[in-house]
Amino acid sequence: MAKERPRVMRIQRIPERSTEPGGSPGRPRGTGAGTASGTPRATGATPTKGTASGTPRAAGVTPTKGTASGTPRATGATPTKGTASGTPRAAGATPTKGTASGTPRAAGATPTKGTASGTPRDTGATPTKGAASGTPRAGGATPTKGAASGTPRATGATPTKGAASGVSPRKGPTTGPPKASGVTPTKGTTRGPPKGSGVTPTKGTTRGPPKGSGVTPTKGTTRGPPKGSGVTPTKGTARGPPKGSETPPWPGTTAGPPKASGAPPPKGTTAAPSRSSTTTGPPKGSATPASPGEPAGTAPAPSVSKVAVRRRKVVRKKVVKKKVLRKKPEAPAAPQEPPCPPLGLESLRVLDEQLRASSHKRPGLGAHRGRLNIQSGLYDGDFFDGGWCAGHEDTRQWLEVDARRLTRFTGVITQGLNSIWTYDWVTSYKVQVSNDSHAWLPSRNGTEEAVFPANTDPETPVLNALPSPLVGRFLRINPQSWFRNGTVCLRAEVLGCPLPDPGDAHAWHPPAPPEPQLDFRHHNYKEMRKLMKRVSEECPDITRVYSIGQSSRGLRLYVMEISDNPGQHEVGEPEFRYVAGMHGNEVLGRELLLTLMQFLCREFRRGDARVVQLVTGTRIHLLPSMNPDGYETAYSLGSELAGWAVGRWTYEGIDLNHNFADLNTALWDAEDNDLVPHEFPNHYIPIPEYYTFANATVAPETRAVIAWMQRYPFVLSANLHGGELVVTYPFDMSRTYWKAQELTPTPDDGVFRWLATVYATANPAMASAERRPCHHDDFTRYGSIINGAHWHTVAGSMNDFSYLHTNCFEITVELSCDKFPHASELPAEWENNRESLLLFMEQVHRGIKGVVRDSDTELGIPNAIISVDGINHDVRTASDGDYWRLLNPGEYEVTARAEGYEAATQPCRVYFENVPTPCSFRLARARGRHRPGRPRPGPDPALRLQRLRLRRLRAHGRGQ
Repeated sequence: MAKERPRVMRIQRIPERSTEPGGSPGRPRGTGAGTASGTPRATGATPTKGTASGTPRAAGVTPTKGTASGTPRATGATPTKGTASGTPRAAGATPTKGTASGTPRAAGATPTKGTASGTPRDTGATPTKGAASGTPRAGGATPTKGAASGTPRATGATPTKGAASGVSPRKGPTTGPPKASGVTPTKGTTRGPPKGSGVTPTKGTTRGPPKGSGVTPTKGTTRGPPKGSGVTPTKGTARGPPKGSETPPWPGTTAGPPKASGAPPPKGTTAAPSRSSTTTGPPKGSATPASPGEPAGTAPAPSVSKVAVRRRKVVRKKVVKKKVLRKKPEAPAAPQEPPCPPLGLESLRVLDEQLRASSHKRPGLGAHRGRLNIQSGLYDGDFFDGGWCAGHEDTRQWLEVDARRLTRFTGVITQGLNSIWTYDWVTSYKVQVSNDSHAWLPSRNGTEEAVFPANTDPETPVLNALPSPLVGRFLRINPQSWFRNGTVCLRAEVLGCPLPDPGDAHAWHPPAPPEPQLDFRHHNYKEMRKLMKRVSEECPDITRVYSIGQSSRGLRLYVMEISDNPGQHEVGEPEFRYVAGMHGNEVLGRELLLTLMQFLCREFRRGDARVVQLVTGTRIHLLPSMNPDGYETAYSLGSELAGWAVGRWTYEGIDLNHNFADLNTALWDAEDNDLVPHEFPNHYIPIPEYYTFANATVAPETRAVIAWMQRYPFVLSANLHGGELVVTYPFDMSRTYWKAQELTPTPDDGVFRWLATVYATANPAMASAERRPCHHDDFTRYGSIINGAHWHTVAGSMNDFSYLHTNCFEITVELSCDKFPHASELPAEWENNRESLLLFMEQVHRGIKGVVRDSDTELGIPNAIISVDGINHDVRTASDGDYWRLLNPGEYEVTARAEGYEAATQPCRVYFENVPTPCSFRLARARGRHRPGRPRPGPDPALRLQRLRLRRLRAHGRGQ
């Protein structure tokens, strides 16, 4: 039998004002927002927002919000919000929200909320909410909520919730009689009404209008209009108009073929759609009368479906709309008061007489030793030990701090005893305050006296904030428990803000900070970069920022150069460097160099004569952080909680002050065999071969600094550390290898002692004869300077390497007892060290300087050797032939020699003024060995060996 071509009749539509939800005035009925169509709908059908149709619907059908229709519905059925239909339903059936129908239902059947039907139901059956039907039910049967029907029910039977088939249904039945016509499904159905029924689906349906209906799907639809429908999809549809459509597509739409019915039922339904639910059109025998006012001759739903099958397949494009999350404006946070700083037990601002205790085990463990991070001596029973220890083991012991003024106490930090012989710490304690040291007020946590948890090991600092600040002059720490195998021992720091003294008018108006334009705070890596960049932008004519390498974790080692011609070496101008942060937790040097940058820039712009002379006559290099990885580790814990060693080492666990090549041993072995200086040099000693191996433990930071030393002819340097108040000078390694302490001077011991004294005497904290020792060594008896090896031996130090491998004289400055001082202490530390920093830089001009030239060409001779009579340490000229030799005042015989030239000697006198004495040389070529016009002779063997080893070291560094 030949196929019958479907008739297409012109239908004149009369627009009406929509009264449905989702409609808008002036828009014809059936153009509600949000419909999504993948299959055609009959003329006049008006799906509202959210409807999505996979099969055609009859004319006049208006699905409500939330219905999902996959098959036509009978005229007059009005499913409510949330219905989803996979098969047609009989005319007049109005399933409500939540019903799920997989097969057609008889006309008038109204399943209640939650019913799930897999087979048709007879007219009149009204299942209640939750009923699940797999077989037809008899007319009139109305199962209640939760009934599950697998068999027909008798006409008119109204089973209760859960009743079985054929009887009054109770809760939980599995069968039910067929439903009769006239049943009205209640809310909760998940199948929509049949199409062509005149039903008006409500907002939220998920199927679009049928083809040829003239319906305009609105915003939010996910199916495009069918071919030739004349439908205009609105904004947001995910399917564009098909080929041949007269409607221009909206932006962002893509075309696709209609989908067959069979949309999955909503979550919670119990009956799956049957095979019949995927067929298009009403079931056999079902009547689909046209809605009132519908023109006769409207194309039936099955014909429209056949037209849809012949559509071409179009590639679908997925349009992803990016969600723009708008942050809600946050209310401005209330200004918070800065936390109270430490009183200064660790930094010695709190004097010994301000500390008292209930008892002590011995004088070396008295109250004056109960300071945070204090270190013990090497010997058991030392007079200066590592903490306070009570003489009795009971809960009546206490350590008292006198703030000497009213103070708002906010917290306590504790540690255990520092000792290599015993393990002692407090595990809990109480806190009391007083104004007269007689009546004591305990810290309370509500109504009970607070007991604070303390330490679990001797070294890790533990901070306990008081539940509420306490105001008083005296504070006591009262231990309650301690390490069971130890005794009552602790080290402490107290946090508190001093309050104005009513009797002191000046205390209410403290003086302004001494340097208001300087940035006194701790700077992490990013903040340090910003500060260096800002200083360079403020003084671009005298500053330059450059990098010498990277740390283990990739952080750059930045250097600030300050000179009148940055980036250029000037003949006769000495080069100076400051290095800080070799140990990442010793942070004061880092902040001092950052402050020094700002100070030199500002004072140069102001025209300060001293600074201008220093900048124009010296090329200054400032490396504020040699170990940035270690600093970031310590910075993350804070000034009081970093402890004594956290952040000291690099990320790879290397102590940079022990990581340079040991050149001392090779020198001393050669001296013992009388090989110096004829066969073994006393300067520019080559790096040992083992140090250049690929498996040698050399940190990338160390390699970077060694390469930095080779690029610039540094004359003088200082390495800034923390944890003590002393200046040390080479040698740092004792000559007798098995001795921990031994005086080991250099040939330039007099110069080094002078340089160390210059810094120490200009520093008020170091120069004070009344100050107490930081830990267990009293350096005031040495003038706050000491030979490094005489203090403690250090093999592979940067001081010794710099002296023996280059021309540079370098000392170590221990800046403060506190390795990581609080930010509030930085202004005072700057005042202590500002003059010392400037005066030490000026010492680079002490001694003699000159240029060694070729007498024929007047060109400078590089690598010429400068020897001073009586000093077994030489220096070499730079690439331009200029040199600087630090010497104390006096008269000296100076000799200059170079390979292929005759040596020249002349007297040079050094005066007490801090002005270098010019002492230049003109060398003639050696007779009989090299004639004029011939190339210059090559470097001596020691220099060649040094360069070879350096190349190997750099090559292995690049390979890592």
